[in-house]
Amino acid sequence: MDFAAAGDAAAEIKRALAQIGMDSDVVRRTAIATFEAEMNIVIHAYEGTIRATITSDGVEIVADDVGPGIPDVGLAMQEGYSTAPPHIQEMGFGAGMGLPNIRNCADEFAIETQVGKGTRLRIFVRSRQTGDL
Repeated sequence: MDFAAAGDAAAEIKRALAQIGMDSDVVRRTAIATFEAEMNIVIHAYEGTIRATITSDGVEIVADDVGPGIPDVGLAMQEGYSTAPPHIQEMGFGAGMGLPNIRNCADEFAIETQVGKGTRLRIFVRSRQTGDL
């Protein structure tokens, strides 16, 4: 529930990708996916981490959390489906677009979840260095 720090990881990763000359589309898609994963951790989990690995092939984001897990991944992947409590929705979050937005931004996307334990998201955005064909 640390909304003051929400978005910090996405901003750091975005800054790093821009500094090394990643294509702006890769930077944008990675930042959006990371922000959505970060918000899911802030809203739903007790604690979590986000790690970025940047290679010549692309950017891998792994978001791990300790939290309630996702009881029905298929339902959670539907646009507009949300389990965010009303007070979070009143803040403008929890519209049910987080996981669908991540999926739409990623070239590869995987969810591992265990109810009562937590969730791991693996997000991969293929790289295109500025100047590549």
